[in-house]
Amino acid sequence: MYIKKLIDQGFQVKEYLKDTIIYEPGMQPRFVYFIKSGEIRMVTVSDEGKEFIQGIFKSGQYFGEPALLINRPYLAYTVTNKDSQLIAVNKDAFFDLLKNDPDFSMDLIKVLSNRLFYKSMMLEELANEKAEHRLLTIINYLIADVPAGQPLNVTRQELADMTGLRVETVIREVKLLAAKQIIQLKKGKIIKNDSIEMDRFL
Repeated sequence: MYIKKLIDQGFQVKEYLKDTIIYEPGMQPRFVYFIKSGEIRMVTVSDEGKEFIQGIFKSGQYFGEPALLINRPYLAYTVTNKDSQLIAVNKDAFFDLLKNDPDFSMDLIKVLSNRLFYKSMMLEELANEKAEHRLLTIINYLIADVPAGQPLNVTRQELADMTGLRVETVIREVKLLAAKQIIQLKKGKIIKNDSIEMDRFL
């Protein structure tokens, strides 16, 4: 909805190839980025070069607003997972949108609250040494918004990067969870099944 409004207002859509860095740690925020198409991952990188995914943003979503709101440098990288189309909205225009569109302001509050919940959840999980619990928690969180019968559109590598586990561990644990009938797999994909109450296994 907001993408169309921005285009109607004259904001330009820019194309980014896969694996393009949009911004990196230490850069000063200048824009909030709205995703017309594609997918973006936000990651921190360890000294050894290992990525830890803080979030994945998809079509219709936006990113980069927390740093802009408090005028602090970015703390993470944002990188395109696939070819993407983005609309960069500068600070003045973004604040005008907040002031003039109450629905957008409420949406922003919900978005920020959801991200805060996610980060709090992952901090707690990283303190838990059990791989199964870490993995089940993130699957349960991600699949909440997936329609019943549809697959969770996330790779094993992304699950590993989100949980701090090795990809081999994720593959093994996903198979074990399926064998225990805690999750459902179809052609290797995790499927949303409302008859399975994953919460009770946490």
